[in-house]
Amino acid sequence: MGYLIDSARAMAVTIRNVFRPPTTVQYPAEDRVRPERYRTSFALVHDEDGDEACIACLACERICPSRIITVKPAGKRESPVTGKKRNYLEDLTLDLNACIFCELCIQVCPADAIVMLRELAKPALSREGLFLSMERLYANESIARSWGTGSRLMEMQNPKRGLPAPEPKPKAPPQSGEPIAEGSS
Repeated sequence: MGYLIDSARAMAVTIRNVFRPPTTVQYPAEDRVRPERYRTSFALVHDEDGDEACIACLACERICPSRIITVKPAGKRESPVTGKKRNYLEDLTLDLNACIFCELCIQVCPADAIVMLRELAKPALSREGLFLSMERLYANESIARSWGTGSRLMEMQNPKRGLPAPEPKPKAPPQSGEPIAEGSS
């Protein structure tokens, strides 16, 4: 008798689900709203002067746990925008086949040159489609960026964040033998 009750309960669950509206989205025909912190791919950006932001410091390549970032510095040369000497990239490649999207490369970048994107990436049809060259990274610059930049993420990890600022210490009275500054008594 118990199996009949269990079967009736199972049929009730099935019938409820048949008449429930579907929750799946038919991607790519429909696109669902993504959360603010959603991140999918990478982009290299230019600074406010229009110059390449990346200074080829190799920090992203060193910190990547998957070893998917390859940076080839071009050496120092004069900036055509500011006229100052600085490091430039010759080539930067990023292989999304093995990326774990940990954002360590974003956090460690001192120039906020590499950013993550919010827009859903189109599916790749081959492995080569997941390989981001420097040209593709700069082309991604116009796509909607994620909320986190390296400096913002590092600020969030500051242990003193949110604590009240320390009060300034009062000045100690002058010791005997020290001259007293004019205007103070």
